[in-house]
Amino acid sequence: MFPTAHDITEQNIGACLAVLRRMLVAGNDLLIVSKPRLSCVKRLCKDLASYRSQIVFRFSIGSTDDAVLSYWEPGAPSFKERLASLKTAFLQDFQTSVSGEPMLDGDPDTLIAAIRPYVTDSIWLGKINRLRNILPLTCPRDHEAVRRGEALMATQSDVVIRALYQRHRRDPLIKWKESIKKVVGLQRPAVAGLDE
Repeated sequence: MFPTAHDITEQNIGACLAVLRRMLVAGNDLLIVSKPRLSCVKRLCKDLASYRSQIVFRFSIGSTDDAVLSYWEPGAPSFKERLASLKTAFLQDFQTSVSGEPMLDGDPDTLIAAIRPYVTDSIWLGKINRLRNILPLTCPRDHEAVRRGEALMATQSDVVIRALYQRHRRDPLIKWKESIKKVVGLQRPAVAGLDE
């Protein structure tokens, strides 16, 4: 998986491409993970086209609602840009995947419907993790953040998650992150990365 501790941006794409090429030339298969910027995805697709059989792009898209995305991920790309990035990789015959973890609103079905035509590998769904612990540290005395956090967590109650699982459990594209597996009683894979 690349990158693991940062995102691919216009400021670092040259360095990222150098590392990616070295890993690909060595014969590695890569999962390229990003909150995608369209200009970066276009360049990655162009520069790495000869390695497409070794690459899966996984784009982080937690909502179709730009107001939600801009609140929880300030400075990150809009839904329109992320969807355009997904379409670009798909139309260039790269394998594509989406991480919907964390789900940032109560409408994952709309997200699934919007991205499904451009996903070849998987759509990962997961709850927001540790928000109740993080908000007091990152947003002390921010009552609006606490209110929004509580509202978001309410959209991911066990009852709601079980219903989501029932609606999509037979869908071969949908994969469940640990936070959802725990709620619905699914076994974790014995080997990391070999999820079903």
